[in-house]
Amino acid sequence: MTNLFAAAGLEQDAPRPLADRLRPASLGEVVGQEHLTGPDGALMRLIQSGSLGSMIFWGPPGTGKTTVARLLAGVTNLHFEQISAIFSGVADLKKVFDTARARRMAGQGTLLFVDEIHRFNRTQQDSFLPVMEDGTITLVGATTENPSFALNAALLSRARVMTFKALDDPAIARLIGRAETLEDRPLPLDDAARDLLVRMAGGDGRAALTLAEEIWRAAKPRETFTAEQLGAVLQRRAPIYDRDREGHYNLISALHKTIRGSDPDAALYYFCRMIDGGEDPLFLARRLVRMASEDIGNADPQALAVALSARDSYDFLGSPEGELALAQCVVYLATAPKSNAVYKAYKAAMASAKAAGSLMPPKTILNAPTKLMKSEGYGADYRYDHDAPDAFSGQSYWPEALGRQRYYEPVERGFERELRKRLDWWEKLRRERNGDA
Repeated sequence: MTNLFAAAGLEQDAPRPLADRLRPASLGEVVGQEHLTGPDGALMRLIQSGSLGSMIFWGPPGTGKTTVARLLAGVTNLHFEQISAIFSGVADLKKVFDTARARRMAGQGTLLFVDEIHRFNRTQQDSFLPVMEDGTITLVGATTENPSFALNAALLSRARVMTFKALDDPAIARLIGRAETLEDRPLPLDDAARDLLVRMAGGDGRAALTLAEEIWRAAKPRETFTAEQLGAVLQRRAPIYDRDREGHYNLISALHKTIRGSDPDAALYYFCRMIDGGEDPLFLARRLVRMASEDIGNADPQALAVALSARDSYDFLGSPEGELALAQCVVYLATAPKSNAVYKAYKAAMASAKAAGSLMPPKTILNAPTKLMKSEGYGADYRYDHDAPDAFSGQSYWPEALGRQRYYEPVERGFERELRKRLDWWEKLRRERNGDA
């Protein structure tokens, strides 16, 4: 086969992908991670200190983790060695460690870059500890999973976590501009299509450059793609909405209102629209916690616990597994009895608090730690509720100038029906104890 290619004059290296050709040659060229690689970045400070240490690079795909590891090896004069946890086992690790030991004896250190390090089991992760401790290797592990859950505590205690961020739109745009400079030709896109390409990348620099290559291959001479044409050319659906613009607010509003309106199917639909559009699931988790308090409240006090549990489950599992816990929460909230009584009471109480200024609570419920305060009537005539029948004294707790207020009005739904009975009962007792019956 080789001879056939040679005879045809085709014996040459395969063309390198654009993302590889555009790989930064220095840390200063890395895009979108200035908090790490900028002049005052965390990595630059470590390099300047002369003590690198082992690290875990945590962040989404296409954010420069491998590239930065290679560059670190260069600036620290360490031999760069790369393995992947997907394709490596114990025997491979032993071979790498033995080679690193021999290299160290010859005066050369090793920076071992381990991609997808979270895929190693606990025993395999433990095997790194001795060679990290004795300086045989400087470990740089890359993971897309939360290191707190995906990696051994012993490994984490010996490595510093560096967080890589998804590339924002300006960073993706700069990367595309560099590609055009390298290729010495602009992408055949109008302004709207260019904006769409940036959004299609989803914060992944490698994806952005791969898409750019596809566009150049697909374009005919003097052809310029519109945003509508771009989706068809790339055979990819455009993002459903822009996370920073109107579509984002439209869909979160729709999700909130469908949960408030007790329509679990519609709520699931909008939830999935946002997940499919690339929304941050933790943003959705935060909104679900808010909905549990604002729209369900004490009609089902368990709703808040469910929302917090769903958030923790997503944080533990990550995407896509953890998204099911959020979907479960969406259905629970949508089918729960609804009440905004606490929400309304909070707003009313806040308005009163702001208007009241510095009104003093009644002296009967204030402590009297000094003789002077006791002589001024602090704590006088206080009635200890547990000593009263039904553990209820009926005394007033309100500033005299304000008088008794009623903010919280439970609805006749769910658990708040029971709370209304309790409030009515206490109000009856209050009138009886104060002679108002």
